[in-house]
Amino acid sequence: MTPPIVYHPDYMAQLRPNHRFPMSKYGYLREALIARGLLPAAGGYVAPAPARLAAVAAVHAIDYVERVANQTLTRDEERRIGLPGTPAVARRAFLSAAGTLLAARLALEHGLALNMAGGSHHAGPAGGAGFCVFNDVAVAAQALLAEGQAARVLVIDCDVHQGDGTAEIFAGRAEVLTLSLHAERNYPARKAVSSLDYPLPDGLADRPYLEVLAHALAAAEAFRPRIAFYNAGVDPHRDDRLGRLGLSDEGLRARDALVIGWARARGIPLVGVLGGGYDADPLRLAARHAILFEEAAR
Repeated sequence: MTPPIVYHPDYMAQLRPNHRFPMSKYGYLREALIARGLLPAAGGYVAPAPARLAAVAAVHAIDYVERVANQTLTRDEERRIGLPGTPAVARRAFLSAAGTLLAARLALEHGLALNMAGGSHHAGPAGGAGFCVFNDVAVAAQALLAEGQAARVLVIDCDVHQGDGTAEIFAGRAEVLTLSLHAERNYPARKAVSSLDYPLPDGLADRPYLEVLAHALAAAEAFRPRIAFYNAGVDPHRDDRLGRLGLSDEGLRARDALVIGWARARGIPLVGVLGGGYDADPLRLAARHAILFEEAAR
């Protein structure tokens, strides 16, 4: 049975032609899920309302959040983010953060829920970076902690890039365990310090990657999280334009199955977010992202 899926049409914001960020992938992913019978042709998802400024400012500097909302980002801030400070990009950022929080609430109820966006893990306390405006997982985790919905939160980040923003936001917070598997020589050049970091060599293929992931999950088990967030970026794929690892389609599928199965076996509610993925062919990229949803529906 397909778990609850969170989506909003405004997850896509207009960018200039040939922009490096594949904004169209969210629409193509929806089409891929419809084709696989995981979404109906119309509806079938839960749509968020934009996150409130206060919720986002709980993990980001309030003046930065206000500049995003008012479209007054500096040129340097836009350069670091890599996205324009337009109303559509701002709306997308507030919606994505709200979508991950909504998925977290649904996961607490149903055991598993997925946001068809999110995983913006480079956004840190002071602002955005690396195509990430707001750190949606951090926004959601902080909201649950503040509400008393979760005493301990685990972040499992399997995007090819280190979750540096998430690590910085929750540095020194004993109630949050940040776990990152990433290509050691990839962006960002200067890594943060996660609770558990697993820097991986270039070209690492399916079997050794899965062995590291199994070890990482075993190391996180003693933390006994109330909820886990899973950044299921597909950029560890061997053909990804911005990745440096060597996973195949089957490796991505085994990775997602391992994380989902680990959480289910331990009764830990799991929130899946999309994370990164970069390919010149949007259909091929959507098919990789769809693997998470296929495995979640098993």
